[in-house]
Amino acid sequence: MTCLAPEALLSNEIVIVGGTIIDSTTTGTRADVLVRNGLVVEVSPSIAVPSGAQVLDAEGCVVSPGLVDIQVHFREPGREESETIETGSRAAALGGCTAVICMPNTDPPLDDATVVQAVIARGRSVGLVDLHPSGCITIGRKGEQLAPMGELYDLGVRIFTDDGDCVADARVMRRAFEYASALRGAVIAQHAEDPALVHGGHMHEGEWSSRLGIPGRPAAAEITIVARDLELARLTGGRYHVLHLSTAGAADLVRAAKQQGLRVTAECTPQHITLTDAACANYESTFKMNPPLRGEPDRAGVFAALVDGTIDAIATDHAPHAPETKAVPFEQAPPGMLGVETSLAVAMTQLVVPGHLTLQQLLARMSWQPATIAGLGSQQGRPVAVGEPANLCVIDPTTQWERHANESASKSRNDPWEGEKLTGRVRHTVLRGAATVINGVAQR
Repeated sequence: MTCLAPEALLSNEIVIVGGTIIDSTTTGTRADVLVRNGLVVEVSPSIAVPSGAQVLDAEGCVVSPGLVDIQVHFREPGREESETIETGSRAAALGGCTAVICMPNTDPPLDDATVVQAVIARGRSVGLVDLHPSGCITIGRKGEQLAPMGELYDLGVRIFTDDGDCVADARVMRRAFEYASALRGAVIAQHAEDPALVHGGHMHEGEWSSRLGIPGRPAAAEITIVARDLELARLTGGRYHVLHLSTAGAADLVRAAKQQGLRVTAECTPQHITLTDAACANYESTFKMNPPLRGEPDRAGVFAALVDGTIDAIATDHAPHAPETKAVPFEQAPPGMLGVETSLAVAMTQLVVPGHLTLQQLLARMSWQPATIAGLGSQQGRPVAVGEPANLCVIDPTTQWERHANESASKSRNDPWEGEKLTGRVRHTVLRGAATVINGVAQR
């Protein structure tokens, strides 16, 4: 895909000093890293700092490939009161990201080459992360007529989805698979919730929805769509990606499909492996999202699928909303929550600290595996090695901190981790050889 980082961001030389490298090939090698003109040019136990080079202190830290978040909503164009490409990119860089995939449910939607080009240009202008737009599967995300996928593909789009809505018509979905199969590297990604089953629902259908008197969205809505789509992928030979998988039943289907050789990948969010529908007990709209937070059996099933590798990636589904839109009764509030700034820390706290995953295994799910899914593997998630692009993240794995949404770079404050004590934090982020974050402070 097209490199979106502006040349103006490329610094001459950076030396990352005192860190321990963890990437897809290295599990913990102590080394300094010299970056010059966007590339890693030396990795060795001790590097003499060149005159005029910028030094980034990584003592006690891990140096890894930059994170890749393959599902974010930066709202621009159309809902800039909630987020912009600039504020979203800044939050992503602070969270250790060097690349993101923006979802197409903007206003207007990303179903047109002109709109996609504008988003690409804005991402390049901001320059804090490599910003890659996804494209709609159908025009207007209405699930009826295919968008001009070939034209969008020629602009660099590799993931096609109507995220925010499910492509419910099986005939349309089959045609999408068939069309995408002719586009090398193209992926059909689905928001898997049958609209007929979730119509009028606002949280997971279960004990808590009954207690609260809130109409529910059943797990079956996800499971039935994933089952259907997997059969269509089998029929067409297409690549299929399940967005924000939230049920144990869907995880079981993906696991079986992989064993059968289908070209399927899946992601889950930090919130779906950490929180349950009990978080909605006080009608707090921050915890409203689609697909909804599920009951404990589903949470545990998704957690297990992430740990055993059935789920390939952690993506945030970062979904900012202006504060006044969330400060309404639960059923009137829009779904979605923040996450791009905190995802690494939440995942480290929930997965690495208790020993469910090693840090290398977690980084695989947050860096090189999502990069591969999104077709970014030649530039993102690369090993910290000579000749590789310098898209890097420096992580302090032991620091403990408390999250406060009012400190967020996002324009919105619908943060489910408000007041949570977290372990692990990004110290520096480097995009194509330029520091976008230094000591936890964004540089633009």
